[in-house]
Amino acid sequence: MSGLLALLDDVAGIAKVAAASVDDVAAQAAKAGAKAAGAVIDDAAVTPKYVHGFDASREIPIIWRIAKGSFRNKLVILLPIALLLSQFAPWAISPLLMLGGGYLCYEGAEKVIHSFLPHKGHPAEINPVDTDPAHLEEEKASGAIKTDFILSAEIMTIALSAIPDGHWAWVGLILAIVGIGITIVVYGSVALIVKADDFGLYLAGSESGAVRGLGRWIVRVMPWFMKVLTVVGTAAMLWVGGSIVVHSLEELGLGGIAHVIHGIAVSVGHMVPENLTATVEWIVTALFDGILGVALGALLMPVAKHVIQPVIGLFGGKKEKAGH
Repeated sequence: MSGLLALLDDVAGIAKVAAASVDDVAAQAAKAGAKAAGAVIDDAAVTPKYVHGFDASREIPIIWRIAKGSFRNKLVILLPIALLLSQFAPWAISPLLMLGGGYLCYEGAEKVIHSFLPHKGHPAEINPVDTDPAHLEEEKASGAIKTDFILSAEIMTIALSAIPDGHWAWVGLILAIVGIGITIVVYGSVALIVKADDFGLYLAGSESGAVRGLGRWIVRVMPWFMKVLTVVGTAAMLWVGGSIVVHSLEELGLGGIAHVIHGIAVSVGHMVPENLTATVEWIVTALFDGILGVALGALLMPVAKHVIQPVIGLFGGKKEKAGH
């Protein structure tokens, strides 16, 4: 009997350790996923354009196809690469983070600058009804999956940098949870956003005045919601991109910019009541990270236009912007 009790006690101990490990994995995954917020919001903001103009019955199948491509990008291609980096070349993570941060800054700065100085010369998009729908769907989905690969690489690299050193299986499990969770959140949100208009129109046909009013409100609000989402996505890209570059420079021994921003944030934080100090310091830090992101992105725009895009054109057969 005592042996059975001892066995049960051991089993209970193992269960507690396993439960603690699960909680720890979940906590680390949540922390790592939060670090990738800028790329995640941008991904959700840009994806709906890939189903624009298609028949409503094809919207969800296209989103599901892109989501499957995103799962493949993160779990089949990028996860093994991330594990190899973490085990054999951890020194490469900071430079890769800086590249990813620079890309976010470039994307965000381009959107900001083009919102004030609209650029001309781009050909009008082809209306899906004017060409073969199956071919266009294939083209759009393939383009979206390629764009997702870039954003997924940023997400996985940012997440990897937020995970404490540990066994490769531990790191791999956390990265897998981050990849799966973020993909579900992004493309689940995209599906809801894309179908919101249809849902609003459905409600607008109701016999109930209150429900009909709600449906009309949804239809009116969605265009504004998309604009707000785009603005938030751009701001998040600049904040996260600038923050990544600042912290990566600090890890490489170049902490001057980080110290200046921290000093300003602390000085401003001392000007407000103590219960608001931490919040104000965070806002000031994020603001300066974003300003740095705009400046760095603006500097990278000529490089992207005159160096990167021509190189991509040589391999891709035409000049395309790397990303979206």
